[in-house]
Amino acid sequence: MAAIHDLLKRIEDAELRSRLEEEINKLSKQKQFGLVFEEHQPECTPLYEMPITVGKNVALKSGRIDDVYTVIAINGSKALCVNAVTKGQMETEVDELVVSAQFGEPIYPYLKPIDSVCNAPDSDLWHTLIEADNYHALQLLEYLYAGKVDCIYIDPPYNTGAKDWKYNNDYVDGADSYRHSKWLSMMQKRLKIAKKLLNPRDSVMIITIDEKEYLHLGCLLEELFPEARIQMVSDVINPRGTTRDGQFSRTDEYLYLIQLGENSVFYPRKEEKHYVEWYRLRRTDYESRRGTVKGGTQQFYPIYVDVKTEKIVEIGKPLSIEQDRNDVPQIEGAIAVFPIKNDGTEMNWGVTPDTLKLLIEHNFVRVRKNADDKYQPYLIHYISYKMIDAIAHGKASIEGYNSDGTAIVVEEEGHIIRPGTAWNVSSHNAGTYGSEILAEVIGDKRFTFPKSLYSVADVLRYYLSEKKNSLVVDFFAGSGTTLHAINLLNSEDGGIRKCVMVTNNEVSVAESKELIKKGYKLGDDEWNKLGIARYVTWPRTVCSIKGCNVNGEPLKGNYLGSNRVLSDGFETNAIFFQLGFLDKTSVALGKQFENLLPVLWMKAGAYGECPKLDGSDIPNYLIYPRNRMAVLNNEAVFEEFREEVDKYLEIETIYLVTDYEAGYRTMKNNLDAKYTYQLYRDYLDNFRINQRR
Repeated sequence: MAAIHDLLKRIEDAELRSRLEEEINKLSKQKQFGLVFEEHQPECTPLYEMPITVGKNVALKSGRIDDVYTVIAINGSKALCVNAVTKGQMETEVDELVVSAQFGEPIYPYLKPIDSVCNAPDSDLWHTLIEADNYHALQLLEYLYAGKVDCIYIDPPYNTGAKDWKYNNDYVDGADSYRHSKWLSMMQKRLKIAKKLLNPRDSVMIITIDEKEYLHLGCLLEELFPEARIQMVSDVINPRGTTRDGQFSRTDEYLYLIQLGENSVFYPRKEEKHYVEWYRLRRTDYESRRGTVKGGTQQFYPIYVDVKTEKIVEIGKPLSIEQDRNDVPQIEGAIAVFPIKNDGTEMNWGVTPDTLKLLIEHNFVRVRKNADDKYQPYLIHYISYKMIDAIAHGKASIEGYNSDGTAIVVEEEGHIIRPGTAWNVSSHNAGTYGSEILAEVIGDKRFTFPKSLYSVADVLRYYLSEKKNSLVVDFFAGSGTTLHAINLLNSEDGGIRKCVMVTNNEVSVAESKELIKKGYKLGDDEWNKLGIARYVTWPRTVCSIKGCNVNGEPLKGNYLGSNRVLSDGFETNAIFFQLGFLDKTSVALGKQFENLLPVLWMKAGAYGECPKLDGSDIPNYLIYPRNRMAVLNNEAVFEEFREEVDKYLEIETIYLVTDYEAGYRTMKNNLDAKYTYQLYRDYLDNFRINQRR
């Protein structure tokens, strides 16, 4: 506002200046409704694999990643740099520098294979773990899977003030007065891209959070997903509670459920025999009072009950709103019962007279004396008329009859479970089924506060039970619980759900201090091997699939609710990549094909084991039936390539390397492929990591 008032002073017309000041002051006093937060300086990320060359933006490995310098000269092992803000110069060792990329600069990614685990050689199902800053990885995933993701599950940092996350490579703690807006800036950038991954016709995003940011996150989601249906669930994850001095102990956390398109919760059934419930015939909700729209005038009528047999002997006609219930005809030996609450409020019955007669014919209505209520001397209950149709179609049956002649109805297919928004499930205990499971798999104290395996599996099951070939993304992967849960779901129903996880390779605060004492820097091998991706997420992935711990010893115990033992592992496969970055010109010249091959494999669906080149020379074309893809590197041999491709019905994705749009169109029209892409133009033109949005 100060800048605006400075500009006002330049207006020579005193009357105009005064009126403008008056209106601006009115605006400044208005309260804004909704989410208001300050956009912070763009995030930066270190690119350790990028070579230090003249013209590159860099930062000191031991300094702030957003304290950016530009390299203006290199002399041997020394680099001369100029600060982007102060313009001051600095000379330092090249090894002390790291390329610093600001969000908004175009960067071209590739996937460097680090490791893999193959526990099902005959399976085409391969999960993926990508070690990267999740913003860069999300933009890669946008190139690969825009509009194709069925489910995103994320457990972002809760911003507790205990240095649980970083902004611009620095930990944000409780003393930072801008920590909430920094957190929102961080989340907004990522959720904008995440939305582009989701299938707009049918998909869901699941986000866990606690009380520190749930209000801010809710407003942000309303802003970013105006077309979605958003719900919040409370889940008890720590029954003993986390102490809050002077407050209630926290026992739960929250799950935001953002549903797009036709997405719907799958309601499971209890397989055991279920006895159908009886409902009170008198409505109880305030909106169902006599004379209201709900129920109209057709559901306020007398039901005559014989005082000796306590059976219904007659059903009277509905009363108009003007009629007094005390004026209805009387039947000797019977009492006219109306739907009256014990405070005298006239309500409506739950069904019309015709429906009630039908229910009585099927023995679906029972009467109980209610001596304590002067307004309604008999309580009347019923079984839903829907059960008549269910019995006719074999979905329910009458098992027998009670002593009063009413039917005992059983649902043959079990009972549909419709969970509410408050979950208190013992298996969601994060200590027992999160920390203890992780400790069994990879050892103690490697990761704090992992999610309960069954908490994640349960919420995924509600959305993916009928989607056995779904694609799931988790870009705050943490200890890797999401992939573990997906493998568990697949083992239960034979599904081939695929999981893509993303996590950085940060070390803890204590570990970073210890490493610095020993002379190590960010990016060093000794530093990297203690990072979360390599020390926790990938070891858990490997061990849970193989059924052993990090020492190769068989895991003990069973998975809850099944006879499956942990030592059986899972018949599936996974590959571990590190996100790297390439030179644009080198890509355009076709010199990075080998590095880009994993990206092409993922874009084609990640079927089968990721292919590798056998030699240094790039062949004219490559056909990978197991991976359902083919690549033409030399358009001069297109006819030969087409003949070879036609031999394999499995091929779904074809990449054509050509600089000419017309040539690409001609070749595409002569191929029978589900997906066709022009290299390297498709990569360079349509994929821009960090392009401004």
